[in-house]
Amino acid sequence: MGSKFVIEIVKGDISKVVCDAIVNPANTLGLMGGGVSLALKLRGGKEIEKEARDKAPIPLGGAVATGAGSLNARYVIHAPTVRYPGDKADPDVVRRAVESALLLAEELGVKCVAFPGMGTGVGGIPEEVGARILVETISALMPRLRKIKRILLVAYTDDFKEALEREWRRVFGIVNQ
Repeated sequence: MGSKFVIEIVKGDISKVVCDAIVNPANTLGLMGGGVSLALKLRGGKEIEKEARDKAPIPLGGAVATGAGSLNARYVIHAPTVRYPGDKADPDVVRRAVESALLLAEELGVKCVAFPGMGTGVGGIPEEVGARILVETISALMPRLRKIKRILLVAYTDDFKEALEREWRRVFGIVNQ
């Protein structure tokens, strides 16, 4: 396993999280018009979207970092789970987006990275599947993570929080206290 770190499952609004990097389940165009993207833009400012659009097209399943505007973060990591706004997400693409976002956070040297449900909102991935993708991908990448000390899995609903906890128990046999 890589360096020791903490993984927390919390319920809340990801746009209010205090963390070095917040992951945005983006589209390849960098448009921030709905779901998590819109919440981040409304709280953090339009400059986040402008910078994301300047870096577009962002590879599907890839990741790019922008500033975080007035969010309590240094970066927003835009990891496209869909090609165009309103598209339905594919679980394999979501898995690649989670992996790309985690590896970019590691490359940026952040100590804390926060993930919402990836593809579980507008993208239409069932919450159970989204929870499984997040937990399994983090588990698989743990040996490669050296700089990240804290990963927050931020659930917007009680149901998604419970799905994350079930997956965590299935994969690790424990739940954070």
